This record gives sequence, structure tokens and C-alpha cells, in this order.
Amino acid sequence: RLCKGRNSLKSIALLFALLFVTAFLFIQQAAIRVLRTDIRPTQTFSMDTAAYGRLSVLAKQMKPVAEGVQALSMNPCAAGDSAAYERRNSAADDVVIVASLRTPLTKAKRGGLKDTDAVDLLATVFKGVIEQTRIDPKDIGDIVIGSVLGPSSQRANEARIASFFANIPEVVPVRTVNRQCSSGLQAIADVAAAIRAGFYTIGLAGGVETMSSNPMAWEGGINARIGEFPKAQGCLMPMGVTSENVAAKFGVDRKTQDEFAVKSHKKAAAAQAAGKFRDEIVPVRTKVIDPKTGAETPVVVSEDDGVRASTTMETLSKLPTVFKKEGTTTAGNSSQVTDGAAATLLMTRAEAVRRGLPILGIFRSFSAVGVDPSIMGIGPAVAIPDAVARAGLSLDDIDVYEINEAFASQATYCVKKLGIDESKVNPNGGAIALGHPLGATGARATATLLHEMRRRGKAARFGVVSMCIGSGMGAAAVFERGGEVDELRNARHVSGQTLLSKDAVVA
Repeated sequence: RLCKGRNSLKSIALLFALLFVTAFLFIQQAAIRVLRTDIRPTQTFSMDTAAYGRLSVLAKQMKPVAEGVQALSMNPCAAGDSAAYERRNSAADDVVIVASLRTPLTKAKRGGLKDTDAVDLLATVFKGVIEQTRIDPKDIGDIVIGSVLGPSSQRANEARIASFFANIPEVVPVRTVNRQCSSGLQAIADVAAAIRAGFYTIGLAGGVETMSSNPMAWEGGINARIGEFPKAQGCLMPMGVTSENVAAKFGVDRKTQDEFAVKSHKKAAAAQAAGKFRDEIVPVRTKVIDPKTGAETPVVVSEDDGVRASTTMETLSKLPTVFKKEGTTTAGNSSQVTDGAAATLLMTRAEAVRRGLPILGIFRSFSAVGVDPSIMGIGPAVAIPDAVARAGLSLDDIDVYEINEAFASQATYCVKKLGIDESKVNPNGGAIALGHPLGATGARATATLLHEMRRRGKAARFGVVSMCIGSGMGAAAVFERGGEVDELRNARHVSGQTLLSKDAVVA
């Protein structure tokens, strides 16, 4: 009878509200009885102290409010380990990372990948993420690859060819993106944005650079009107000169830069010795060509070859400056010229849960900013605060930073400017030791960051990847550690019990 008359919709709503309140009160009272009474069910169970503590906290949230109606109280409760359960801002449409891999990084023209082209590098990491996740490659909505030095149309074709080498069907499109040194990170941000926009639910992002065959060079002439625009002139400065500008403007001396470089090598050597890079590296089966005889030797490259554990202040102090006679920037405190590739598979949280894939990380925010081209190295000092704020966080909330070490001058400036604890920055070394394959660096740093956060567990919830960008920009992205487990998929069935916590174990 409630459904008859003009107010039928209101009556239906009232009916559902009454049913909801009744069900809530029943569940609430049942939970309280289990926690506060000495009921001994026919089945016995045990519970560890931590689990009982969490349930106690939850029980305290249920108490009478002023009107005398039982409800969840609005008492403040600290997040994190002190909470009953760790609070997470999770949603089914979150963009998550389920795989992030890279090739080894090797020295351009001298390393193990010097004779490996972009197609084989990309095909290797494409296969790696597909095999690791076991997804059907036809489900990928788009592939976006960062690249800087490779000829634009040719590199786009090479990325497409690589997808066929990896047995990705023709229905999956491919494109490239170039935002200089942030191209790999920009590719990840582009795919994340497309997923959020609903264009597709699964996307593959990454980057590649073959600096052995595509050296840095300016092609063609220069517009004669550039002299009328001082800022535009800065876009033509060699990157090493911008490093010297940062060092001079902000007082970063040679000793500070060399110390930073030594630490980068020491951290990378320690990480390599401990096997920390194994989970993120996909070995590359390739060939090395003898430059004198042309003989080809089959090899499997599985480790970064630019790390020098023996680097000391003494050895670095003997190196001459490169870009300015009385300057401070040397080959030893600058990033290495490198070959390599990386790939990251992203999808919605709902898609990852449906497929039963573990979540390595969650993409939270991205920012690209502009700065004075003549001191382009300061980019991370501007981009990081913006990206962190967009994620609703503060710098103190970030547990691990991967800041590209284009030059020790700019990296040390950015860390000092932001007041970041140095122990949080590049814990496994950076580009000075590992190398800087321009288009791949953002994706490489993302892989390194996410695997480091996974190893640390709850000791690292948020991380940042950032870099300066040639022509005067900076980019940064915020990631949250994954590790969530879908409770319904992994819950253990307990017959005959409906009131016990998931922490209870039936004896």
C-alpha cells in the first residue's frame, strides 16, 4: 500500500531506508557481541594480538550518537599502521601499473647493446610485460613510446614493427611521443590520461633510445630571428652549458658535484651486487659486432655496464671540465650516454582485479612545467612540488624519489632547494652511474621506483619520478605503492561461520 498514491517514490525510498537501517543494526550488534561477550561458538578459533587490536578499534567506532541512534561515529582516526586497517583512497577506476620492466642500460658505442636497434630493444620489453602478466595482447588499447633522437617517422615505424616482433596483433595501434628527457614518463602519463578518459582500459607505455646510432645533433639551419628572443636562444645551449649555468648561479661547487657522482656509483654498485635490479631487467638476446673484422658474436646482455664501483673523489678530481675552461661539469659528474628501453603496462584497478593481477603501483598525478631554458636543470625543483600537490600530498609524504641525474650540478641543487632528505633520493643510484637513454629514462626510473617501493612494503607508500628537460622544462609524476589484494578473490572459505573477522583462524 505504501507504493500507491502520489508519494509512491518517496514511500519506496523510505522503505529501502528502513530495510538498510535494520540490516545495519543487526550486523552491528552481531559484531559487538562477538567482540565484547564471552560467547564460545561450537567451532574454536584463535586470533593474533594485532588482529584483535584492529577489531577493537573498529568496535570503538560504533557507539550511540546524541540522538540515541546507533551509528558509526565520526571520531577522527589516524591513517596508516595505527588505524584498524590502512586507509587508502582506492577506486575501481584508479589507473594502476601491473608490470614495469626495462632492458639493461649499456654504454653507447662501447656497451653490450651498441649494435642492437630500437626494434629489438622494444620487442624485448614488450614481450617481457606480456609474458609476465599473461594478458592477451589484443586487449591493449594503445601503445605509446617515448623517443628523442631517433628520426620521428622512422622511430614511429620502428615502434610499430617492434609490436609485431612481440606478437602483438595488427589491431593494436602504436604512436611515439617526444618531450625530450621526460618522453618515457610522458608516455606513461599519456596512457594514464587516456585510461582515465575512458578511451580504453589497458595501455602499454614506454621509451627507447639508441644513442649509439642516433647521437645528439642539430639538423638543418637555425631561424635567423632567434636573436630577437633571448629566451629562445637558451633552447640552443648545449646541455653541459646549462649545467655550468646552474652551478654558477646557485653556488654548486665541483667538490659537491663529484661527491654526488661517487655516491651514485656506490649506491648502484651495491644495488647491483644485491640483485635489486633483477626483477626489473629483461635480458636482451642480441649480437656484438667487432668494428675491425665485422664478426658478429651472439650475446645475452643482462646487466647495466656503466656502473663503476671503484669511482672515488680522487679519480673524478683528475677529469677535465668539458663545457667551460674554469667550470665544474665533467664527464664523471654527468649522466652517461646510453642505449636502452623500458615498458610499463597500465590498466584500471577494476581490470586488474578482474584478471587477478597484482598491483605494482598506482598512478596518482603528473605535472610538466616550463623554466628558463638557460638553467633547464632546475626543472624538477618546480615540477615535483606541483605534482605532489596535485596528488593531495606534501613533500614529507614522499618516501622515495627517482630524480634523473642529468648533471650532478642540477640534481644536487634540486634536492637542496626542496629540502629533501638525501637518503630518499635515488637509493639505487641514478643516471650518472646507470646511464641516461633519453627517451627511455622516464619509464626506466618508473620501473626502478616501483620495484624499490615493493621491496620496502609499508615503509614506502608514495614515490616520485622526475627529471629536467632540454629547452627549459621539468616533469614529475607521483606513484603510490600497490600491493593491495582483492579480499574476495583471496579469502579463505570458512564453513559454518559468518560472524568472525577475516583475521580469525578456525582451529
